[in-house]
Formats: sequence, C-alpha cells, structure tokens
Amino acid sequence: MTTHFTVIATYTATSDTADEVAMLLPQLAEASRAEEGNISYTVARDLEDPRRFTITERYVDAAAFQAHRDSEHFQRIGVGTIIPLLHDRVVSAYTGTGAL
Repeated sequence: MTTHFTVIATYTATSDTADEVAMLLPQLAEASRAEEGNISYTVARDLEDPRRFTITERYVDAAAFQAHRDSEHFQRIGVGTIIPLLHDRVVSAYTGTGAL
C-alpha cells in the first residue's frame, strides 16, 4: 500500500474578487501539477456560491506539500496574489493509504 498526503482547501473570495480568483487558480494549479511530489491538483468552483472554491491536492508525502508551500509559484501566485483577495481560507490536511 502506498501512503499519500491530501490537502483540501476552501477559498471564499469576496463578491468583487471571485472572478479574478477564478482566473488565477488555474495558473496556480498548472504550476503545482508540475511539482515533483505532486500527484494531483484540482480546483472546483461552487455551483451555489460562486465565491467559494475547493482545491484538492495530493502529494507523495508531507515534505512534498511543504515544498509546494515553499515554491516560488505558490509564494507569488497563492500568497502574493490570491490569498489577499480572499474573505476566508480553510486548509485541512490528511494522510491515507490506497492506490494511486
């Protein structure tokens, strides 16, 4: 069995910034998918509340997730651009086993 590290982040933008966040998240996703320890990175926009986005990330381990958080693209796009546009941000991490 293979162990993996999963992160689920819920971003809630303001009404004024939701469309901008929607345009920026695919850039972050593309760069994140290219990371060595990334297994998958998906972004979904809530159908009932278009200000809310759910990001599901899978990494080979916690160190790979930390490398993601330290990456240039996360610091520039995520921390520097997207996070300041948010009203709220909730990030939860999980570890599990199963087929990749």
